[in-house]
Amino acid sequence: MTVSSISRRTLMKGTALLLASTALARQALAQTAQTTPGGGRLIVAADSEPKNLNPAIVASNGVFFVASKVIEPLAEASFDGKDGLSPRLATSWEGSADGLSVTFKLRDGVTWHDGKPFTSVDVAFSALNIWKPLQNLGRLVFANLEAVDTPDDYTAIFRFSKPTPFQLIRNALPVVTSVVAKHIFDGTDIATNPANNTLIGTGPFKFAEHKPGEYYRLTRNENYWDKEQPKLDEIIFRVLPDRESAGAALEADEIQLAAFSAVPLADLDRISKVDGIKVISKGYEALTYQLVVEINHRRKEMADLRVRQAIAQAIDKKFVVDTIFLGYAAASTGPVPKNAPEFYTPDVATYAFDPAAANDILDKAGYSQGPDGNRFTLKLRPAPYFNETRQFGDYLRQALAVIGINAEIVNADAAAHQKAVYTDHDFDLAVGPPVFRGDPAISTTILVQSGTPDGVPFSNQGGYVNPELDKIIKQASETIDTAARTDLYRKFQQLVVADLPLINVAEWGFITVARDTVLNVADNPRWAVSNWGDTALQS
Repeated sequence: MTVSSISRRTLMKGTALLLASTALARQALAQTAQTTPGGGRLIVAADSEPKNLNPAIVASNGVFFVASKVIEPLAEASFDGKDGLSPRLATSWEGSADGLSVTFKLRDGVTWHDGKPFTSVDVAFSALNIWKPLQNLGRLVFANLEAVDTPDDYTAIFRFSKPTPFQLIRNALPVVTSVVAKHIFDGTDIATNPANNTLIGTGPFKFAEHKPGEYYRLTRNENYWDKEQPKLDEIIFRVLPDRESAGAALEADEIQLAAFSAVPLADLDRISKVDGIKVISKGYEALTYQLVVEINHRRKEMADLRVRQAIAQAIDKKFVVDTIFLGYAAASTGPVPKNAPEFYTPDVATYAFDPAAANDILDKAGYSQGPDGNRFTLKLRPAPYFNETRQFGDYLRQALAVIGINAEIVNADAAAHQKAVYTDHDFDLAVGPPVFRGDPAISTTILVQSGTPDGVPFSNQGGYVNPELDKIIKQASETIDTAARTDLYRKFQQLVVADLPLINVAEWGFITVARDTVLNVADNPRWAVSNWGDTALQS
């Protein structure tokens, strides 16, 4: 038994995927025996089956988990690379002093899985036709991108209409720059192109097969640009119905790896003692999930800061961390997590757990309790993605009852929940798990910035408007001086926590559980959603 870097108090790891059914025969998925690293079939627990598997369009962990092995970004996160990055399809990147351009030098000798050469025109096409107009995160990062010059096959110069912080572009590279082939998508309806689900990329693995409800199968790319990779012959992403089945499959050696806390937190202590299994906490440092209470400010009571302050004081963050996350999380202080030291500041307002004070605030605000003890009733929608978000919804209902607020829980599947919260605004409170991705402008400011169109998930669909906050966000988006931009985001944190457009409760990462025959696990801060080119098997 091997336990790698596991600690309840510092881990910040937790939660689930594994949603669908499976019918794969055990014998068909038997691991190829290996005596030295190299070759073999790695069988992995998968979560859901995304409707669109193209990471250039949908930059999300559920998509990256499979697609990142096939389609590559310009750069990947790194523990020890310059600025926390490692080259992929780009070998270098440099921003201009005026913030109006970024020059990428691209890797020579790369071919698409269909044999055609990768060139700068693929990068230009992806940026202008997909990342900027279509991608959930890229449309923010590349909002001011107006052209991509391609003076030769291996140079791409991004030109911006307004100064754009190189710090932002650099931090965003692993998440928003998945490159797809122009010859596959040009002249088609990109959103409905079948290649969105039968991927053709440049990565170490080729997309081979998807059997709905059962598995995805990827095979070795024999012509990968890194001649030492991949180490594996094949990866099978086996779709499992629940987390308990992932743990059982690991113990039976039917699968070799379960990422994203696919094994329930409550089972980690027991399974870590099973011979041949290792528990790994590294590899998620760039994927910090945040447990937040989303607030619909269209509701009169929710638009009242005093009510939001009372709700904040009704939440016992220590109880949430210790009981719901079993200690594998940390209490949040605001919208930027502690493990983002480039931007994080602890110098923000605090709301101590104090139900008596919360009740006093509501009394003085004129929200008196009726004969039944209730002041008013709210519709509460917990996100269905993880056990922890659902459990927190139950806890929040009880916590609000203590201060005289009746919260009626409405549960729904993922599609219905997203439509209700982010399109129809049919909620008063919602429990959400947004992800901090290394820079506040990538996926955090959108949670509180006004003007986001209806239907954009994990965005400000609560109708919150704060001109001062919007001004800081806009100013930061055009500030090219790194120190000044960082200072703006510290002010951003202070204002968010003071005005509570949403309430940050906890932050967490995940756990990987694997057989000890799986080598080179968690060797970068986005390992679970990186290309696994050097991952190997050894019996």
